[in-house]
Amino acid sequence: MSTTVAEVPDAHGPTPAGSDGEELPTRPTPRRSTLGQRMRREWQMHVFILPGVLFFSLFAYIPLLGNVVAFQDFSAFRGIFGSQWVGLQNFANLFTDDEVLRAVANTLIISLLQIAFVFPAPIILALFLNSLIGERIKRVIQTIVYLPHFISWVIVIAIWQKVLGGAGPVAELLDLLGMHGVNIMTDPDTFKVLVVSQVIWKDIGWGTIIFFAAIAAIPTELYESAATDGAGSWRRMWHITLPGLVPVISLLLILTVGNLLTVGFEQLQLQQPAVGADAAQVLDTFVYFRGIAGGDWGLSAAAGLLKGVIATLLVIAANRIAKRLGTGGIF
Repeated sequence: MSTTVAEVPDAHGPTPAGSDGEELPTRPTPRRSTLGQRMRREWQMHVFILPGVLFFSLFAYIPLLGNVVAFQDFSAFRGIFGSQWVGLQNFANLFTDDEVLRAVANTLIISLLQIAFVFPAPIILALFLNSLIGERIKRVIQTIVYLPHFISWVIVIAIWQKVLGGAGPVAELLDLLGMHGVNIMTDPDTFKVLVVSQVIWKDIGWGTIIFFAAIAAIPTELYESAATDGAGSWRRMWHITLPGLVPVISLLLILTVGNLLTVGFEQLQLQQPAVGADAAQVLDTFVYFRGIAGGDWGLSAAAGLLKGVIATLLVIAANRIAKRLGTGGIF
């Protein structure tokens, strides 16, 4: 007796037939909708994002066309079309201008100090507050450290001047200890440390919001399992909380590296008269004083454009390094 083996239709073979031997109709391939069709179908969403598109178009993208000033001996009276074209001369002058080199050095020192001390400060505070058992105590501390973020730099500098200035309580205390004439607010040698301390005091509470959200997203089962296995609070923080914060830390660190050449303009400008340009001149204040106040538009525009290009390259490089380390990136 012969055995007949049923043929199994190939997945890539002909269209399967029906019970009466007729071919079943194939399922039509859905047509991809065009951009116009999607815009008509989702017009509410496009109307919703329209104000944001207009804002960035008017105040971010269209002003980028003004970077042509960096290649001109620009004069506000002659305008862009009447100013003389000088090519890369403004960029060449940047590397021979002592004021530019001093501003770059101050910017890098302050930025590196901020990465070393300001960036980890919210992480440490978030971990500390997360370890508190009392919810009421945690909320009181959060409210206190959040408040300085909503104070303008003018008020912040005024407060620090009252406390650390020559007539403040700190100076009076040092005077009683035999250290006469100490004025921390006007000392160029300690100014960069002062700037970093002010940023920490003002923004440490606000920065913890992102890390609190990341901590809240960590499954509580991990903490319960670790506690069952005998892990203490320190080991739970080291092996559960910190690894859970790594993606957020990586993202923020990439953005921070992109702002390496950007430090607080208002903060430095307000304190520059007290400590002098040698200690407080950075790229942002240089662009303001040399361009807007001094009228050297071409050189200041070249400095701003070069800073933007370097920031873009830093973001790309930091993003690639983060991906190679396995922590993810922003694009």
